Amino acid sequence: MTDRSYAFPPGGLPPQTARTVDRAVFKNAYAVIPAGTMRDIVTSKLPHWRETRAWILARPMTGFAETFAQYAMEVGPGGGCDQGEPEAGVEGVLFVLSGAAELTLGEATHTLHAGSYVFIAPDTKWSLHNNGNNPLRFQWIRKAYEPVAGIAAPASFVTHDDDVAPDYMPDCNGVWATSRFVDADDLSHDMHVTIVTFEPGGVIPFSETHVMEHGLYVLEGKAIYQLNEDWVEVEAGDFMWLRAFCPQACYAAGPGRFRYLLYKDVNRHPRMDALARPGTRS
Repeated sequence: MTDRSYAFPPGGLPPQTARTVDRAVFKNAYAVIPAGTMRDIVTSKLPHWRETRAWILARPMTGFAETFAQYAMEVGPGGGCDQGEPEAGVEGVLFVLSGAAELTLGEATHTLHAGSYVFIAPDTKWSLHNNGNNPLRFQWIRKAYEPVAGIAAPASFVTHDDDVAPDYMPDCNGVWATSRFVDADDLSHDMHVTIVTFEPGGVIPFSETHVMEHGLYVLEGKAIYQLNEDWVEVEAGDFMWLRAFCPQACYAAGPGRFRYLLYKDVNRHPRMDALARPGTRS
C-alpha cells in the first residue's frame, strides 16, 4: 500500500505578527476558503461525536452551496460516533486524509487509513471510532439522496485511492486524470465524488461551464484556478465552492502534481419545484 499524504487544516492560531490579509474570497459564483483560515476558533462540535471537531466547509444556504454539505473532520484518540448520519435519506462519502479508524457499515466492519474511500448509502446505519494513538482526519460529504422510481438506491462500499485506476482524459499526454470511484453510467448515483490529478504543467484547456455544482478540496500540490472571471492561486488544504455554471479552468503550476477531491451532483432532472411557481411569491 502506498504511503499516502493528504493535506488537512493547520488548526492553531496565527501569532499577532502574522499577515492578516489572506486569499479568502466569497462571491456569488464561487468561494475560496484557504487552509490558513481553518483555525481552532472556527471549528464546530457535533452532537454525539466524542473527542471531535469539524471545520464545516460548505452547507446548504442562500447564495452558497445548494446540494451538499462538506466537513473537514478531526477525531482524537478514543473519539468517534456510534451513529454517523443524523438525518434520514442522506447519503455520504468519507475520504481519510490521515490516521486510522474502525468503521462499522451496516453489518460489516472495516479498518480505514489514509486514502480510504467510503460511500454510505442513504438510511444506512454506520459508526466510526478512532482506537489508535493519533488523530483521525477525513473529509465528509453529505447529500440528500434523490430517489428515482424504478431505480434502486446504490449500495454502500469501501475502497481505496490506490485501488482505483485513474481514467486519463483524451489527448492530454497523461497529465490530466480522474479517479472515478463509481461507474459514470450507473444512474442510481446522484452524486460523484472523484479525485482529479494534474501532473505539473497539466491544464483544463477550456472554461468548463456546466450545471453541476462543485466542492473541491485540495489534497496536494498547488495550481492557478479560474473561478468565474478571476484566476486564483490555490494549494494543499484549500477548499473551493463553485456554483452551477461558474466558468472554471486550471493550470497546474507547482513543482509537484496537483490533486483534489471533487464533488458534483449528477444524473437527475433539474427540479421544477426548486423555485416558487409564478404568482406564488409573497
